[in-house]
Amino acid sequence: MKNISGEYDVAVCGGGLAGVSAAIAAARSGARTCLVQDRPVLGGNSSSEIRVTPHGAAAFHAYARETGIISELLIEERAANHETIFENGWTNSVWDMTIYDAVQRTENLTLYLNTSILGVKVRGRAIESVECRVSNAEVNLSLSAKVFIDCTGDGIVASEAGCEWRMGSEGRNEFNEPHAPEKANGDIMGNSIHFKTRDMGRPSPFKLPPWAIEHKDGRYFYDQGRLPKDMRGGYWWIEIGVPYDTIHQAESIRHELTRHTLGVWDWIKNKDPKTMKLAENYALDWIGQVPGKRESRRVMGLYLMNEWDILRCTAHEDEIAFGGWFIDIHTPGGLLADRSEPASAEGYSETSEYAARSYAGPYGIPLRILVSRDIDNLMMAGRNVSATHCALGTVRVMATTALMGQAAGVAAGMAVAKAIPPAEVCRMEYRAVQQRLLRDGCFLPNVRNADEADKTRSAEASASSEARFRGLTPESVGVHEGLGFWRDQAVPLREELLQRRGQWVAVGPEPVRLVRFCLSNTSGAVQSVAVRVMQVLHVWDYRVEEAMELAKGQLDVAPGERQWVEWTLPQDALLPSEGYIRIDLDANPDLLWHVAGAIEPGHVSAFEMAPGKMRRYSSGVTLSMLVDPPQHCFAAKNVLSGQTRPHNGTNLWRSDPEEPLPQWLELAWTAPESINAVEITFAGHLLREYHAYAPFYRDPQCVRDYDIKYEAEGGWKTLLAVRENYQRQRKHRLEQPVQTRRIRIVVLATNGDPSAAIYEMRVY
Repeated sequence: MKNISGEYDVAVCGGGLAGVSAAIAAARSGARTCLVQDRPVLGGNSSSEIRVTPHGAAAFHAYARETGIISELLIEERAANHETIFENGWTNSVWDMTIYDAVQRTENLTLYLNTSILGVKVRGRAIESVECRVSNAEVNLSLSAKVFIDCTGDGIVASEAGCEWRMGSEGRNEFNEPHAPEKANGDIMGNSIHFKTRDMGRPSPFKLPPWAIEHKDGRYFYDQGRLPKDMRGGYWWIEIGVPYDTIHQAESIRHELTRHTLGVWDWIKNKDPKTMKLAENYALDWIGQVPGKRESRRVMGLYLMNEWDILRCTAHEDEIAFGGWFIDIHTPGGLLADRSEPASAEGYSETSEYAARSYAGPYGIPLRILVSRDIDNLMMAGRNVSATHCALGTVRVMATTALMGQAAGVAAGMAVAKAIPPAEVCRMEYRAVQQRLLRDGCFLPNVRNADEADKTRSAEASASSEARFRGLTPESVGVHEGLGFWRDQAVPLREELLQRRGQWVAVGPEPVRLVRFCLSNTSGAVQSVAVRVMQVLHVWDYRVEEAMELAKGQLDVAPGERQWVEWTLPQDALLPSEGYIRIDLDANPDLLWHVAGAIEPGHVSAFEMAPGKMRRYSSGVTLSMLVDPPQHCFAAKNVLSGQTRPHNGTNLWRSDPEEPLPQWLELAWTAPESINAVEITFAGHLLREYHAYAPFYRDPQCVRDYDIKYEAEGGWKTLLAVRENYQRQRKHRLEQPVQTRRIRIVVLATNGDPSAAIYEMRVY
């Protein structure tokens, strides 16, 4: 056996999406970083070994897709991958190589694959090293570091270091969490493996092995929420946890899952009268043999995040990430239980009591849950963070854990640079962590750009043209090629007003005075419906409260289809001059409020899922309505708002779509400024989550070709010419600084949209 040692500033243990994001972030901060992964590929549960497709907040909330490093990776994968995204089981090696390429391109980052952690060396309250073994190489590896980040999922580094951890569910008496059981217990969510099939174009027989489990009772599937929906695979509910230990009995679970998986396919293929014909030409193509874990150890940090933080969207001072997946706590036992996960068992109802109390966020996540309270130089990111069992039901999904990983990497790099422990970063430097995350493309709901080095904060913005929101009709045509939706979480697009429904409208200085709604009346009599204008804080303000009401009235709709029904707002209505209003129509099942044929950026809609609480309508659509006067909500000044997505306002400069490209955005100062770098955040890649995007996707809103120019003696000069862009954020460091009073981004072409669009400009 050969013994090798390595010394680093930051050691990240675990190569899932949290670990990859942490390692890249730490290395980009200047810290000498290593990434240790016990498998031959990166990506953890999302890799081609396990094939769980990444989920996050945008599955439930419009414009809530995670940005930062995870966004860079997913955008790159979609631009390069020929494979259609399907539910679990369809991840191919293009994704593995996308992550591998990003790691290899990152300076200061050393990768150790096939390297298992055997133990740690601790002195006092600090880890000195992690002790590892490289599989198939007969190498023992000792890695020392100033800061360690445990992204192993099972929390093995923290456990070996003697940290306190929890496993199981807290009782109701500890935090009074709505989803908690009356008494604490050992229930945890289980492990899964997935399978994939292939359409062979001809009958393809399958014979169940004698050691597999034979399923004969259709009630096990149809009455217990295990629906065989698609012949291709994607069955997340092939899950087993308790009574097994998901850590120490993982191999036993793997074998049992394999037995069940073959039995499930046998049921679909050979026994189920509903699916036998559909599955006739399908053959098993792949069965996973590395179980994907949902839950095991949760390491105690400086704060224990609980379900109320999520339901109340607590504004943590040290917010460093956000989440928005529902509180998704799987039934203990999985396949061994008498019913599946509750949402599935009730057919994914969008208006049930369970759905209403489980719908959550977007909410902020504090830095303190990423810092161990027992070991001074240990952080964690992923599903092992300091959260209760109930809170873990939402923060555990991979896109969210990637955000936490990036935050941990930034904080660890800062701890090294300042020679302070991570806990001190939490107390004294969290604002610097937040500003670094924002600059690197992340979004924080309660934090804006306040970077004192950013010269745009003293600039004035102007543009060649600015779009206005006039509204959309059913006949409107948008450029949405390649944009779909994930069917499991898209609320059925029923246009009947079965519940109260609202449309957000971004407003400008001149108040809305007239609104026209495109409605159909399917009854034989005039129908009335109440209309209300609501004051909202942001695009995810789902409250329905009388105190929010700014104006109200009534629409009388004659029988007939697709009528434009006009409403004049009361003269005394006091509407805001910026931000959003929400225009609601009350329920009336005889009326249909039609969906627009296009999507207007930043204009979302929702329906009342339960009294006082709305949720996103369908998969993120704009409703058919016209407003007068048109709203000046895409002004050039929006690039200086400090936010890089629709939130308190559109936060977007968008050129007039009636004006041809090129279009330009300009920043101007009263005195010459020395400029070394220009950083731009373009539109796109926000509306829906990863599942919605087609192979080789390049978001039409994203700017493709652009020039960066500056004003010099004799006129405008070109600093940079960029072509074939599809990434959301681009950072350009100039070879030599320039002195100028004005700088322009000239947009020559987008990836399809007629408007140039930019969320943020930064200049350093």
